[in-house]
Amino acid sequence: MVFRRRNKRSWPDRLKALVYPQGGWLRAAYYVWHRLTRLPDPPHRIARGIFAGVFISFTPLFGLHFFASALMAFLMRGNMIAAIFATFFGNPITFPLIAVSSVQLGHWILGTGVDAVPARLILSAFTNAGGEIWTNIVAIFTDTPTQWAQLRHFYYGLFKPYLVGGIGPGLIAATVCYYISLPIILGYQKLRQKKRRDRAEALRERAAARLRARSAADDGTAGES
Repeated sequence: MVFRRRNKRSWPDRLKALVYPQGGWLRAAYYVWHRLTRLPDPPHRIARGIFAGVFISFTPLFGLHFFASALMAFLMRGNMIAAIFATFFGNPITFPLIAVSSVQLGHWILGTGVDAVPARLILSAFTNAGGEIWTNIVAIFTDTPTQWAQLRHFYYGLFKPYLVGGIGPGLIAATVCYYISLPIILGYQKLRQKKRRDRAEALRERAAARLRARSAADDGTAGES
């Protein structure tokens, strides 16, 4: 198939790429931005998609960021591909700041003050919660009793504060990215259109020059005969 890798990457390599992509995060960010600017859609739709993706990256919907961002972009009449790309705003570099600040702000808003939670504990708590949800789903069809007490503690102690606390910073970051990206994408698309027009004009001029040269050659041949 086209685009299939010749040498399949091992699972350790795939996991490593999630934490540190090949070529580094700067190159990965450049690639994402390059893809965003080249999307075949009006700038305002792409910018709306970026808004949706950045905002969703501030939510605790881990594992659902792509789907949630695409849905939000659809509702906003934005570009869904741009939204999916923009979720990379939340990455291993920005995650600690986003997660810790959102959880702390959420606890402050809800009045359930708590000491700062390390980012690594937040990630492990979400991983454990996912495992517990799956265990309880399996338990419904077996004789094993379901246990929701820990998930209740996870919801009120981490998920809900994260969800509430991420709304404000998410809206601010998404709005900033929207207003920054809109004129840049507009200018980039105008530049691409100008290059295309210049290229087409150059091709027409070369074709006209070849036609004139051929016509002159034909006239010379006719004159000799």
